[in-house]
Amino acid sequence: MTQKDIFDIALAQAAADCSCSPEDFLRTEHVVTEARPNPSARRDRPNPPLCRLVTFGSNIVAACRKDLIPDVTAYVNSQSAHYRCFETPYIYELNKALEKAGMRVYKAHSAFLPDLEAVFGADLSCAYETRVLHPEDFTDLYVPAWGNALCADRKQLDMLGVGAYDGGKLIGLAGCSADGNEMWQIGIDVLPEYRRQGIAAALTNRLAREIFEHGKVPFYGAAWSNIRSLKNGFRCGFRPAWAELGAEKA
Repeated sequence: MTQKDIFDIALAQAAADCSCSPEDFLRTEHVVTEARPNPSARRDRPNPPLCRLVTFGSNIVAACRKDLIPDVTAYVNSQSAHYRCFETPYIYELNKALEKAGMRVYKAHSAFLPDLEAVFGADLSCAYETRVLHPEDFTDLYVPAWGNALCADRKQLDMLGVGAYDGGKLIGLAGCSADGNEMWQIGIDVLPEYRRQGIAAALTNRLAREIFEHGKVPFYGAAWSNIRSLKNGFRCGFRPAWAELGAEKA
């Protein structure tokens, strides 16, 4: 798998999520589409979305309910710099339009793709034993301590994990879910008393390599204000790829 392969897979997945073509994310003009169900869409998002804005850096692609198209089109064209559509105070204007339809702005986050050289060139280790885990090992791990690494609401998507152990005690866990057909998302948890020892980076990087061994693309998401998670992603070899803003029923 090459760096171009990774980017092309991410574009194809975003296109399935947003009812558009991969090339739409590379245009200079914005694209607004009517959101439609797609069997290849990500499994951790509403399918179809009520309203979703995505940028890979060149423009905004927005997929929304048909009745929202005029308001969403006006919104994405309202700013000279497209990235402002993902910021306050501007998103209050989008929220006003959504409220009329019984919705509201929901989650916004950044997503990261692996830089192959950085992922496989990183020299990351921790002082504790690490083990590769599989779905049959997750049975007793659906507890709050591992709520980022595993998802109790979508257990069937949890594919693989890497755990760190202090003796027989699990102290850190990186897990991945098959959110897309070709893309597995990584989440990480470390017990508070074991943080700042390099455990998160070691587990995240090891899991990314394991995902590649399974022929899938690892990706990593974090809220813009989650500095600790952002630093971990960078340290493990992930680089910014796209930003996303969604809506939910109010």
